[in-house]
Amino acid sequence: MKCRTSRGFTLLEVMVALAIVALSLTAVAASMSQMINSASSMRDRTYASWIAQNRIAELRLAPKTPNVGATNGEVQYANTDWSWRAVVSETGVDDLYRIDVSVSLADRDGVIRTVTGFVGPPGPAGLANQVWMQSPAPGPASGNTS
Repeated sequence: MKCRTSRGFTLLEVMVALAIVALSLTAVAASMSQMINSASSMRDRTYASWIAQNRIAELRLAPKTPNVGATNGEVQYANTDWSWRAVVSETGVDDLYRIDVSVSLADRDGVIRTVTGFVGPPGPAGLANQVWMQSPAPGPASGNTS
């Protein structure tokens, strides 16, 4: 009588392999979901930071010093509605004010980002540009050698 040897996998081995593959794919899917959530959160924090910095820049560019107190508003940025709240407070230094701008999504309560800036009294229009329009003095610092 001839003995037949079986080549291949048994049903139990196939089931164990499928279970291992299923667990691995579940772990990969969970990891991908976490990365997507992290990227979305990072995008929102970046946009919120830009919105707050823009609001501080608007207050710095205003022709008058801001009033002490709180203001709020809404803005559409990156096809999303955002709400901001700016709190202007005194610093103890004459004519220097602290501005805290908190930004959140318009339909949610949680603050995503708070940015702090400082603003002083506005200078005359064009004063800052005069520094750039002056020609450098000749000498070693400007690269001219005589």
